[in-house]
Amino acid sequence: MPAARPRLLYVTDLAYEARGRRYCDEDIFLTSRLRARFDLALGHPLDAAALMDGFDAVVVRNSGPVLGHQQEYDAFRARALATGARVYNPLTGKADMAGKQYLLDLSAAGFPVIPTVGRAEDLHRLPAAERYVVKPMLGADSLGLRIVPAGQVAGLAAGQVLIQPCVDFVHEVSFYFIDDDFQYALYAPDPERRWELQPYAATAADLEFARRFIDWNDLGHGIQRVDACRTRDGDLLLVELEDLNPYLSLEALPERARDAFVTAFTASLSRFVHGALSPA
Repeated sequence: MPAARPRLLYVTDLAYEARGRRYCDEDIFLTSRLRARFDLALGHPLDAAALMDGFDAVVVRNSGPVLGHQQEYDAFRARALATGARVYNPLTGKADMAGKQYLLDLSAAGFPVIPTVGRAEDLHRLPAAERYVVKPMLGADSLGLRIVPAGQVAGLAAGQVLIQPCVDFVHEVSFYFIDDDFQYALYAPDPERRWELQPYAATAADLEFARRFIDWNDLGHGIQRVDACRTRDGDLLLVELEDLNPYLSLEALPERARDAFVTAFTASLSRFVHGALSPA
């Protein structure tokens, strides 16, 4: 049974450098607030498997791209699943947590995602475009992403890659959820400045779009970020569903909204640790 004050191992890489963001600031802020409710220790992702047994739950936050420590992450997952450890987010995610296959699956199923294929013989299924995006199936943080002219794309359609038309969009917008509850939305008015974000007033249609992917993933518990782009026609298309360790861009929120997020996050973790839901 969890202790009166649950013990959390908060997994983060405070030294990870991301373009346009300071991950460490976000985790320093969040852990400073979570300590009011939990006994909490920070651990590097490379140490998580060795440390996790001493805690009531493991919270995976800004741990950096898994590609940088794939073997250690696989060992962490295997140990957590074998021991029944509570991991937040639960290890059942079907989106980025499991790679990029979901973009192929959702595209084939007719979901509103950027059209995506993974093989040269399927290129005819994509809309004609002057440029295409080619990215690794297991990519993260734009690692390995290339934008190439149409004449070169067939030669790159080999191995574990995703291919998409280069969409001319108005802006990118992200919707943030805790459990199944919408928290806030942020957008980048300038497409060239992805991480210069501002609060965004989501419409009912926007939230209906975002919830389709939250419902599809059926994670039940944890933090998810639905990233989308707004096309010139006004439609939203999914860019990414981040269900492993989404950066939250809390610094772009007014203080009241940050406080509301912390309150919701704390309540979600409390329910999770005390067994309101089954462990991962």
